Amino acid sequence: MVHDSPDNPDDARVRKPVRGNAPDVPPQETEAAPPDLDPATANGDDEDDARLPDILEESGTVGEEPLATGHEAIERAVRLAPTSPGVYRMLNANADVLYVGKAKNVKKRLSNYARQSAPQPARILRMIAATVTVEIISTHTETEALLLEANLIKQLRPRFNVQLRDDKSFPYILITGDHWAPQILKHRGAQTRPGRYFGPFASAGAVNRTITALQRAFLIRSCTDSFFESRSRPCLLYQIRRCAGPCTREIDFPGYTTLVREASDFLSGRSHAVKQELAAEMEKASGELEFESAALYRDRLAALSAIQSQQGINPRTVEEADVFAIHQEGGFSCVEVFFFRTGQNWGNRAYFPRAEKTYTPEEVLGSFLAQFYDDKPPPRNILLSHEIEESELLANALSIKAGRKVEVSMPKRGEKKELVTHALTNAREALGRKLADTATQSRLLDAMATTLSLTHAPKRIEVYDNSHIQGTNAVGAMIVAGPDGFVKNQYRKFNIKSEGLTPGDDYGMMREVLERRFKRLINPPEDNAAKAKDDDFPQWPDLVIIDGGRGQLNAVRDIFANLGLTQVALMSVAKGPDRDAGRETLFMPEREAIKLEPRDPVLYFIQRLRDEAHRFVIGSHRKLRKKDIREAGLQEIPGIGPSRKRALLHHFGTLKEIERASITDLGKVPGVSAESARRIFEYFHPQPG
Repeated sequence: MVHDSPDNPDDARVRKPVRGNAPDVPPQETEAAPPDLDPATANGDDEDDARLPDILEESGTVGEEPLATGHEAIERAVRLAPTSPGVYRMLNANADVLYVGKAKNVKKRLSNYARQSAPQPARILRMIAATVTVEIISTHTETEALLLEANLIKQLRPRFNVQLRDDKSFPYILITGDHWAPQILKHRGAQTRPGRYFGPFASAGAVNRTITALQRAFLIRSCTDSFFESRSRPCLLYQIRRCAGPCTREIDFPGYTTLVREASDFLSGRSHAVKQELAAEMEKASGELEFESAALYRDRLAALSAIQSQQGINPRTVEEADVFAIHQEGGFSCVEVFFFRTGQNWGNRAYFPRAEKTYTPEEVLGSFLAQFYDDKPPPRNILLSHEIEESELLANALSIKAGRKVEVSMPKRGEKKELVTHALTNAREALGRKLADTATQSRLLDAMATTLSLTHAPKRIEVYDNSHIQGTNAVGAMIVAGPDGFVKNQYRKFNIKSEGLTPGDDYGMMREVLERRFKRLINPPEDNAAKAKDDDFPQWPDLVIIDGGRGQLNAVRDIFANLGLTQVALMSVAKGPDRDAGRETLFMPEREAIKLEPRDPVLYFIQRLRDEAHRFVIGSHRKLRKKDIREAGLQEIPGIGPSRKRALLHHFGTLKEIERASITDLGKVPGVSAESARRIFEYFHPQPG
């Protein structure tokens, strides 16, 4: 789907031959990561973060007394319920929402629950037995009720509803419209910047690959405006033919505008016309013996072909559609979504919604769709693998939301049926892979429980590490792992705030991190308490791992004792001699040191956990340090006075370029000695400790 914004260029041409010599690379536009999350973990493939939900318990009979109490509560609600459309919420004794439902006639729908003689599935009986009160919200239409129901399910996460999880926003490609030389970049979030938005794409990886290929094909810049304005010579992307060099006027305005128009046409679905135009220009240049220009056109055509080949199946008759296919196995459901825009495949993503075993594929898919489009613009066509009960109602609701007609259908033949079949195959394979990965991870956790003499296999493991340089820019970090591997949306970083700490006091930093983490668990904020209660991933860790030896372990044990924590297992991992991987020693309270064989899978798993924590904390530390460096400037470097600072800035242009420079390049600046160059380089590239 293409979204236009004002100030778009609409014309273009080819670039000048390559010249110049500058090895610097422009900074790419980056997205802001959520609070306490490291950007390095936020931009991974989206399917990596999707995890299987816990299987909801269905066993156990419901006693007559709880059922009678539930029926009585629902009967009270029926007496006051309207006969108009609306949404109802069933709550338990703790005021937790058990179920959110909608109805064309609320009174009639609730009456079905109140009839004691009516046969009901075990899931419904358990829900009725737990219900003590019912809340009702009236709406003008059934369509409004559907949209409100989807919003409340996502917000309240009721126990007995199908729940869409791992619901990340989708990335778009943006060609900016607020600069004379438009930039191409990845974009998430509100579309407030002027320009044209193309998407959605299924994952950040799909966007990055497409942008890289588009740069080769259309030579549009990807650097930030500040980098663009500071250039006095073309950067490395110009040298490797991935940018036309508008910053230093290697291409004129009409020529660059033509490149932007061609890129927009290609992303808008006019790829065939763009390729024909480039092929004609290549033939013309070849006929005029301008072989260098002909070769450029040839390379651009090859890049366009590479984009379309990476996109896999590209439909011939489907211009704009989302394809949904669901597969159930082993008590789990997988919904595979394919995105087709402008006749091109813009990727796919697998979801694993939370639902009880008794839900049919049609019920899961119907509830999933309403929640999926709660905060996303729907396409013109939605193709399904299963016929859902309220497809017409959903189509009307999405049409109102989009302001145009949206069709929801289950194709029976033709190319649309082939697309659904392809999505169904991917859903089956994605669920199979996830089940296999989960089984492997479960075996590792079982083995870890045996090795460490834990009472049960840990469902949530938290690993902590600190990073600083001589006490400056101190930061702590926590990574989380569970039955489905690393749970990256649970990672947290902690900027060390204690003023009384001695620089480099690792014990003091660890104390602050753990106290902040566990005091929040012991006394959770009110807005997080209900969410944590219904979360399918535990908030409390079964095992805490820290990087260090017996001393760190004893310090953390004292911290836990002061906090009154006795139910959390604790372990520290000390590096082997010469820091060799495979020779680590494991320490646990009141136990002898544990040494595992170098090839032991449990030791390898623990190494992975520790290394992931180290990677995350180092990334967080570097980000914090770079921010300080940019705010403080070069004057913070010992031995660099005003004269050398001016010389460095005159030579490199910006502080960012000085940061990227090698020791050799720094030594070429007038007035900068070899020792000063080394000192500058080490300031920007420290070895954390």
